[in-house]
Formats: sequence, C-alpha cells, structure tokens
Amino acid sequence: MRLSLGLEARQVQVQKLAPRMIQSMEILQLPLMALQERIEQELSENPLLEMAESEPESSDERAERTESPDAPSESEQELVVDEKADNAEDFERLDELDRELPDFFDESPRRSANQISEDADRRQDQFANIEARPESLHDYLLHQLGELDLDPEVRDVAERIISSLDAQDGGYFRSSLEDLLPPHSDRSQLKLARQALGVVQSLDPPGIAARDLRECLLLQLTSDMPLYEELRTIIANHLDDLRDNRLPAIKRKTGYSIEHIQETWNELRKLNPKPGAIFIDAHVPTVTPDIMIEKGDDGRYRVIVDEYRTPQLRISQYYLNRLATGTATEDEREYIRRKLNAAQWLIDSIEQRRNTLVKVAQAIVDYQQRFLDEGPEFIEPLKMQQIAEKVGFHVTTISRAVDDKWIQTPRGIMPLRRFFVGGTQSNDGEEVAWDAIRIKLQELVDQEDKSNPYSDEDLMKQLARHGLKVARRTITKYRQKMGIPGSRQRRDWAKVDH
Repeated sequence: MRLSLGLEARQVQVQKLAPRMIQSMEILQLPLMALQERIEQELSENPLLEMAESEPESSDERAERTESPDAPSESEQELVVDEKADNAEDFERLDELDRELPDFFDESPRRSANQISEDADRRQDQFANIEARPESLHDYLLHQLGELDLDPEVRDVAERIISSLDAQDGGYFRSSLEDLLPPHSDRSQLKLARQALGVVQSLDPPGIAARDLRECLLLQLTSDMPLYEELRTIIANHLDDLRDNRLPAIKRKTGYSIEHIQETWNELRKLNPKPGAIFIDAHVPTVTPDIMIEKGDDGRYRVIVDEYRTPQLRISQYYLNRLATGTATEDEREYIRRKLNAAQWLIDSIEQRRNTLVKVAQAIVDYQQRFLDEGPEFIEPLKMQQIAEKVGFHVTTISRAVDDKWIQTPRGIMPLRRFFVGGTQSNDGEEVAWDAIRIKLQELVDQEDKSNPYSDEDLMKQLARHGLKVARRTITKYRQKMGIPGSRQRRDWAKVDH
C-alpha cells in the first residue's frame, strides 16, 4: 500500500437544501402544540415579529406594502430561493442570524407598570394551577417505614430494598439480598437482610417487593378471603397450569371440580400482579387536532383549519419605518434586515404549512369517506404514494404533513396516519384493508364455540370462506397483537365437562 500527501482536485455532485426550504420542512412537520411553542419562541427572540390583533394581512396588502415607496431597498427584500442555484448566499445569511446588536439598540415601546403587574399575576396563577407532583412509590414506602420501630441496621437494609424497587416493573424486588450487603457478609447479616425484606413486604400495597409473581400473589392473600385455601393451593403449586388453562390437570392433582377451579380463578383475578404500577404517572397528554372536518349539504366532507389555534403574525411597522426613514444607523439597518428576513421566512413557512395540510387532509378524507360514514370495517387500503400523486407532492412531504397531526372527525379525534393502512386481495380481486381483517378476526373469536375454539388454521379457513385470503402466520401475528390468547387458553373446560 502506498501512502502520499498532496492536493487533489475532484468534481463531486452534492445536493444542498436552501435554508428557507429546510425551515419550511421543519415547520410542516411540527404538530400544533409544538408549532405554538415555536411561534412563542420566535416572538420573544425576533422584535420584528408581532401578534396580529386584527385579521391577518392579505397577499394583496403585503404586495402593496412591498411595492410602496417606504419599502426597504433591494438588499432588504425577503430571500427568494433559486432552486437551480447552490444558494450560497442563503447559507451565509442563515449563519448570520444568531448575531445580535448591543443592548442599547432596544428602542421598542416600554411596558407600563400595570402591564408588568398583570403579567406577574398571570404567571403566579399559572404556577398555582400546576399539578403537584404525585407521590412516588419510594416516598410512599419510606413514609410507612418511618412509622415503624426498627433496629437501625434493619431499617438501613430496608431502605436499600425500597430504593431498588421500580414502579414501572410493578414494584418487584429483582436484586438479590447478597447484593445489598457489604462484601464478605456473614450469615447473621443475611438473616438481618431477610428480616428487612419481610418488613418491606408487609407494607402497603400488598404484594410489594415480591421476587416473582407467585410470591406477589401469596403476599396478598388473607385468611378472611373467600376460597383462601384453594387460592393458596393453586397459586403455590399450579400457577403454570392455570396460566396455560390446563384445568383438567389441576382437577386431577387437587380433586377440585372444574367449576370450583374456575370460581377460584375468578377470585384470583381480583389480586394485583403489579402492585407498584399504581404509582406510575398515568397522565395522558392533551391532544389538540390540527384540522377538523365538517359535512356539507352535498354529503362531502370538507377540511377546516382552525385559524384561532395558530397565532397570526405580522411584521412590525415600527422597524420598517426606521428602515424607510433612514433614522437607523448602519449596524441597526443590518440587524433589522436580518431579522426581517427571518420573520418573513417564518410567516411564509406557517402559511405554506397550512396550505399543505389542507390539501393533504382533503385528499385523505375524500378517499376514506366511506370509513367516516360507516365505520372502521369500511376503511380502504391507502398508501402515502397514492396521496402524493393526487396532490402533486413528494411522498416525503406527505409523511411530514401527517406526522404527529390529529384530525377531528365525526368518529372522534384520530391521527392522520390512522387513514393509511395496508391490505390484501380478496378472492374476487378487491383490495381489503388489514383493519377490516382484524375486525372480522375478532368477530370470529367472539362467536366461536368456547368448548372447541378455533385454532389459527381454523381461523384462516373461516376468513377464506368470507373471501379473505390470509396466511396462518399472519393470523397468529395479528391475534397476538390484538391480545387474543391461543385456542388452548380460550377453551372453556366447564362446557367441555358438560
């Protein structure tokens, strides 16, 4: 191998995106809540941006202002991206956007004392309405531990055990007691650790700090519970058989009847297999739809964008006047020009986002009208490429437009991606969506004879009788995704005995 140092000229073709195009794609991909945060950030950082108190500026008014004698010079106009050029000047301007002038440049109108006081009151109200942090599993257990009169060494190990518990894991004790003790610990210290574990397991919620499911369920049993002895016997010795619905095996080993085993099983279902999970923050974030649809008199759905959810922006006339009248210094003029370009880019990107969302959503709604009218089983197979061809956009633009976007429909609020589904061909050659197949699969399972439930092979044959060609492995995959147990777990042994 020969190595050498030197200069070499090579010609390569590199694709570069103009800064304005990059920003447009970023704005398009933002969901509504993130877009509102982005607008608030830009309003705080760019003094040329203002909230429009009246109706948004029309394109004619914008053109009239641009062509007026007071408009900025040619060097101050908004950037026009030449898609055929390398846009080197655009990249230079983008790199300069972060430069700021000294503080003395701030000549914006000062807020009054009343406005400052109102803002402070509003912030205080916001803090007062913030939801308090829920009590964690560790805090709850440590609080109970503090009320017990324990030996300091036992308390110390018990605190270590509590610190190792994870609410996401259900509050199980997955470590070993030896790991919590110092190296070369003797039997007395291990005995002390077992005592500490027993203390933690005696705390509320019942079943906490169990080392496996069997121990978790046994810890929750009390002698006053119905069928206490049967529960203890089945949990301690036959939990695997119960999991696999092998009730005849339990009957043979215990002498209990099938009806008695099922009655015990019903009581067992009242126990909590993950006691620590109640401390998981189950807060569901609020979903705000980006678009809505309404049905016209002609029966066709029309897409509507709620303009009130997106703040209307405009360019500050104050700074435009400073440019037009020549009262600004050269440094100030350069600062205003840069911020003017950034503000105009943002306004145009938001408008382009709105127009793109309307076109894409309208095409999707038109295609899936039967789904909206008649229900999920009538959804049509749809790919993004089909919508891209219909509206004349690239498929990546469609993907960005529907990403994290929600639509309010007569059937509830749902993500736009919900309308894109794959499918297969029926026996007569028609395309059938996978959603329709899953609905039919659930219907077959619900209506089957529980004394002899369908196997996956049987389900495949039943779907074929309804004109749906689906492979057996596909049946297994969708059954598992839908949380439907296998045929053995679905068998009702009480009906078999009779």
